[in-house]
Amino acid sequence: MNAQPLAQHRLGLIGGTGALTLLPASEQYVVETRWGAPSSALSKVAVGPNDAPEQAWMIARHGDPHRIPPHRVNYRANIQALKDAGVRQLIAINAVGGINADFAVGDLVLVDQLIDYTWGRAHTFSDGPEHPLAHIEFAQPFDGATRTALIRAAQAAGVALHLSGCYGATQGPRLETAAEILRLKRDGCDVVGMTGMPEAALAREAGMDCACLCVVANPAAGLSTEAISMEALHAALGEGMKQVGRLLAHWDGRVEQGGVGQ
Repeated sequence: MNAQPLAQHRLGLIGGTGALTLLPASEQYVVETRWGAPSSALSKVAVGPNDAPEQAWMIARHGDPHRIPPHRVNYRANIQALKDAGVRQLIAINAVGGINADFAVGDLVLVDQLIDYTWGRAHTFSDGPEHPLAHIEFAQPFDGATRTALIRAAQAAGVALHLSGCYGATQGPRLETAAEILRLKRDGCDVVGMTGMPEAALAREAGMDCACLCVVANPAAGLSTEAISMEALHAALGEGMKQVGRLLAHWDGRVEQGGVGQ
């Protein structure tokens, strides 16, 4: 591994459970940020068709190997490392539980809203007198050109994609109770995960255009007659990630340049 990135790339990806094998790394670079070390080395990957791929940076959200629980992820370091490497467009790939009855196991959901139920996480770069206060606009957290490009890629790949959904971000690492899922459902959540926040808000603070691509790994707690099995969850993720791979193989980076926010 090298000491630091040698090139700036506009596109970045953060992958969680099941996403590590999606895109093989051609190079890896160990980096440090003012917020500490990110979850993993920065991996240089190629996204898009083989004849015209786009170079991108990717971080393994839970480390490589997978070891960091959701509440211990250094979200600030992950986003800062990608920003320092030139990233302006971010694809966040998340494994989720399905709450909406229309979302089957293995489905892909491009969420457009979120509700944050997490607590105690370092959730902003505006943390101390040396870091200017920033009140980001966040009404539509995933409404930029990256989302549009993912929709276009799914259409080109023939991959089914739900185009709307609300992500409920819970603390973890335990799974939710049935009562908690009923509460999330009443609140309007369609899927539940543990890492969507503060990642999305930090990306907005960093000026990145973030899109959140979710793979439904299991029915959320209490919504199935069967208990949630880790073996079944990982099997479903494997199939869902194949669809993510097909979609990313049709990524076309010719979208609007630049990011959003501060």
